[in-house]
Amino acid sequence: MTSYRNSDPRPPIMQGSPPVMVPPKLDWDRGPWNRWAFQNIREVLPTVEVWRGHGHRRRIERAEVDLDALPVVDSTGAATTLAGLLDETYADGFLVLKDGKVAYERYFNGMDERTLHLSQSMAKSVTGSVFGILVGRGLIDPTKLVTDYLPELGETGWAGATVQHVLDMTTGVRFSEEYTDRYSEIGQVDVASGWKPVPPGSDPNFQWPTHMFELILRLKDKVREHGEAFEYRSIETDVLAFIMERVSGKRLAQLVSEELWQKLGADESACFTVDSAGYALAEGGFNATLRDYGRFGQLILDNGGGVIPTDWIEATRTGKHGPNFSPSLPGGSYRNQFWIEDPRSRSLMCRGVFGQMIHISWEHRMVVVKLSTYPDFLNAAYSVATLKAVHAIAAALA
Repeated sequence: MTSYRNSDPRPPIMQGSPPVMVPPKLDWDRGPWNRWAFQNIREVLPTVEVWRGHGHRRRIERAEVDLDALPVVDSTGAATTLAGLLDETYADGFLVLKDGKVAYERYFNGMDERTLHLSQSMAKSVTGSVFGILVGRGLIDPTKLVTDYLPELGETGWAGATVQHVLDMTTGVRFSEEYTDRYSEIGQVDVASGWKPVPPGSDPNFQWPTHMFELILRLKDKVREHGEAFEYRSIETDVLAFIMERVSGKRLAQLVSEELWQKLGADESACFTVDSAGYALAEGGFNATLRDYGRFGQLILDNGGGVIPTDWIEATRTGKHGPNFSPSLPGGSYRNQFWIEDPRSRSLMCRGVFGQMIHISWEHRMVVVKLSTYPDFLNAAYSVATLKAVHAIAAALA
């Protein structure tokens, strides 16, 4: 089945009673199934609430500008409009905050302001921000060894790694992030996290991990010395989350609720997917509304807003940049679970597969959130065109 854009007729996924078309358990996150699943994760997987609490909802004022016809370029470099690009790149929601006010907000594909949308790896930045809060409170020291907090990892590839190595994904642990290989380590995460069943036809002698900590304990090998190089590996974020749970005595969803979501003034409670042991998937299982992702981005732009330590935000904006860092972010860097766009602007980005993005620009006092459902895990042309559109929006609103 082919995927479809917002301007195309939709297949009747999960429509009717009983539903006409039900996403397959093995491929619910791939097109076209993800166009429904990413907005309905609580109907796909077990989840735990990230409670917004009884507190205030942070009001976001509106100063709207119609940017639908803003000239931008599409994924081939041809001229198009912002509305056209959002259709081409399978947008579900798009939000621009300028000076803390809503400048532009659009929903597609049945999404609305109350819909929780899967964040994929933007969850890493949420986790990293709460980690920074615990560091600021003195509960965690990034210069200490991982094994000072999780001694069980002394027999794994993390032996000898500091917490900061994990934060920056510069440990030497062997871990393949090959999304299309169901037997890679990230493929094993799908099974360990409860996202996917064991693939049919698997080697009966292979022991699939039954939960995330079991998988972490299996990762014995190193491919380089710790601190030698950056390599994007999602499992690093889960190690951070287990450290957070160990030092606090609380589960991750409770920590994110108490330390961030209740103080954010969120519209809605969020949620995490959970594995068979009740562990909330720190690396990619977080779900929230478009506006609440915007509130999170604005909190970062406000240098922590009294919630996240200001010096943590400043440190996060300071990374080691190098050539060809990422196909869609060649001048970028990575620090404390955030991407840094380039050394000049030091804009921060939260990014996730299938087209999730929060772009945070101090230079332009602007936050842009894009929630998407690409047909494929990665599409560098879509991501580059989206980033160029962010710059065009900044120029238009200057």
